[in-house]
Amino acid sequence: MKKAVLILGVLWMTMSYSQEQKQIPMINVSGEGKIKVTPDQAAITVSIETKGTKAADVKEENDKKMDAILKFIKKATIAKEDFQTLRVSLNPNYDYEKKKHNYIATQSLQILLKDLYKYDELMEGLVNEGINRIDNVEFKSSKMKQLQSDARKLAVKDAKAKAEDFVSVLGQKVGKAILISDNSQTYTPQPRMYAMKAMAMDGAEAPRETLAVGEIEITANVSVSFILE
Repeated sequence: MKKAVLILGVLWMTMSYSQEQKQIPMINVSGEGKIKVTPDQAAITVSIETKGTKAADVKEENDKKMDAILKFIKKATIAKEDFQTLRVSLNPNYDYEKKKHNYIATQSLQILLKDLYKYDELMEGLVNEGINRIDNVEFKSSKMKQLQSDARKLAVKDAKAKAEDFVSVLGQKVGKAILISDNSQTYTPQPRMYAMKAMAMDGAEAPRETLAVGEIEITANVSVSFILE
């Protein structure tokens, strides 16, 4: 008898709990925000590579060239926090055509150029001082954090607009957001290539245009769950 009463009690509690669980009408949507901006900075990665038959000689030559390069960068009024060494290596190498062993020394350097109109002057000076490899030029904006924030706001607005489109035919309204998920991925903005306007002094010949700055696109993606009223 006690066992039957216990079972009935458990069933009653389960039924009462189920009745208390109310389904909340909601809608789940995604949103995207995009902002395009002309970059005003560039992260330039360059390297100097030397080869030879003796490891010590190869390293010494590579170090001398890098010393000249660093001195040139300092004279170019680039702040010390805006350039740094990325990689230093000295490796043996076998030349299969000549059937000889040699050594390759490499040093890589990254420079944050905050004035894109100095690009040609900087690159020409680096090559003259011994740089023999340009590994990458990545366009950036000095206002990246603010632009990312603006893109996120646009993404949330886009999500709400989609939700309102869906429920407009149902006679319901979009209520409060109960869950927001950031689906944005860390990536390097890719430039849209347009010619950069050359700047010239009055009466002076316009400088060469060797860099197409274009625009970079900052994107944010979110998922939002709204209560339906």
